[in-house]
Amino acid sequence: MPVYHTWSKQNVKSLKVVKAEGCYFYDENGKRYFDMSSQLMCSNLGHGNRAVIEAIKKQAEKLAYIAPGFDCEIKERAVKALQEVMPLNCFFFSTSGTEANEAAIKIARMFKFPKYKIISRYHSYHGSTAVSISLTGDPRRYFAEKVRCTIEGVIFAPDPYCYRCPFGREYPGCDFECARYLEYVLKNEWHVAGFVFEPVVGTNGVIVPPKEYYEIIGEIAEKYEILLIADEVMSGWGRTGEWFAVNHYKLKPDIITTAKGATGAYMPLGITATTEEIYGFFEENFFAHGHTYSDHPMCLAPVPAVVEEFKRLNLLDHVKRMEKFMSKRLNEMKEEHVSIGDVRGIGMFWTIEFVRNRETKEPFVTRKDFMEGRPSIIKEISKAAMERGVYVTGPGWGNHLMLAPPLIAKKEELEEAFDVLDGTISALD
Repeated sequence: MPVYHTWSKQNVKSLKVVKAEGCYFYDENGKRYFDMSSQLMCSNLGHGNRAVIEAIKKQAEKLAYIAPGFDCEIKERAVKALQEVMPLNCFFFSTSGTEANEAAIKIARMFKFPKYKIISRYHSYHGSTAVSISLTGDPRRYFAEKVRCTIEGVIFAPDPYCYRCPFGREYPGCDFECARYLEYVLKNEWHVAGFVFEPVVGTNGVIVPPKEYYEIIGEIAEKYEILLIADEVMSGWGRTGEWFAVNHYKLKPDIITTAKGATGAYMPLGITATTEEIYGFFEENFFAHGHTYSDHPMCLAPVPAVVEEFKRLNLLDHVKRMEKFMSKRLNEMKEEHVSIGDVRGIGMFWTIEFVRNRETKEPFVTRKDFMEGRPSIIKEISKAAMERGVYVTGPGWGNHLMLAPPLIAKKEELEEAFDVLDGTISALD
């Protein structure tokens, strides 16, 4: 089938999926797979949620599309639902996390004009368009740079990656050079508009910063009057045990972007939320951004239903309970397997990082290996798990698996999936 596969050469063979229900999906031969990665960390409510499906059906019958210049009932209801759960309450709607980040940077640059530079981090992913791939720290940016599809004005800073501290420190006991480096940059750069970050890093290793990290970041941002732009595309919507990951920290972003779990992935929606101060700026200044599908009624339809389903299922408390189970189970696996260097996470958002040598933390693959087309150990583990009925993903340039099951997953279902992973990791040992 001549359809492009994302982020890969076009010599791949895809599994044909015919249905999905709960935490599982099924191929054309009837084989069942546990969805350990919630597809692309987006199917937070699992598959086949009737309340969300009915909301979409009713909206299709009532008003399938209206231009973004008009108001409609579902837009009002979606805004009200979001204001209940999001730390910020003024919104621009698009159709993906990439677009949400694109809008965030344009808003930041317009609001802070003539300041335009954005500081990002090396272990980050913010999207695939010219602006958002330029913010991305992982190797996918290298391919975009090669063909001149990136923008100027992006500066990269180190990550709060305690397992592989860029300054060779150990937590606790460090002085948080990773956070203080932001001030070093701001002392030596001019025209900086903002700092974009994933509160909990997603694709690039589920890096959960210590609370002190964001306390320092917040103080520096306030001192130098730069905007804090929190990318919650992956870490939002209950994934960490709070509605949004910033809620774990003493941190007040100026802009929050999100997508994925906002609709449970039943419809494509990107959300760029801002402070009232930023929104008020555009009452007198031209807002130079928009889409044909901004505020699309069908994309907004699931939002109120998703919020109500979270409440009905008491999912935030469930995620906190499953966090304890996942932490215990993964640390037991770490003790059993010499190839596991680190396990880390929060809520139902975890990773297993593999190493050749625990003492030296030597990785199996490097970014250079990825760029030169060498085999990925993560793809081999994923393939072996898939053959045994567990779908789990991890980036080809990394040494970690992403464990982000649907938030409705039960302990018994997770236990079965972990048993499969146990077996596949034994081969790597």
